[in-house]
Amino acid sequence: MTEPRIRPALADDLDAVLAFWKTAAEGTSISDDRCGVERLVARDPGALLLAEQGDELVGTVIAGFDGWRCHLYRLAVRPERRRQGIGSALLAAAEERFVRLGGRRADAMVLVRNETAHRAWGAAGYGPEEHWRRWVKPLSDLAD
Repeated sequence: MTEPRIRPALADDLDAVLAFWKTAAEGTSISDDRCGVERLVARDPGALLLAEQGDELVGTVIAGFDGWRCHLYRLAVRPERRRQGIGSALLAAAEERFVRLGGRRADAMVLVRNETAHRAWGAAGYGPEEHWRRWVKPLSDLAD
């Protein structure tokens, strides 16, 4: 198996990314639509990273940096391709991006119920910070 090629997503990739997340990502997000992903790529063109093997999309991660903090979202690997180093390659690319941008620490959004993800993130050196709690407020009707 060849190493995956990691590259930033382009506008032409977005429909394939949204379809990929329906099968490879756990849970859904309010931003899992064409408008949401277009906005991400327009605002931060390097944030959505894709892993490809040949012509096949095999993984994604969003490596967002707001100038203050480094945030990781949507680490997803095609189920039949897991445990082949694709997630590790995506995280390495995301972390390299953060370092280039001046980031000092990365955090990841991980579903509490996703035990598989807990093991993967732990193996990559990430751990939960139980003293923090995420507080949210919906800003539109789409958040329901």
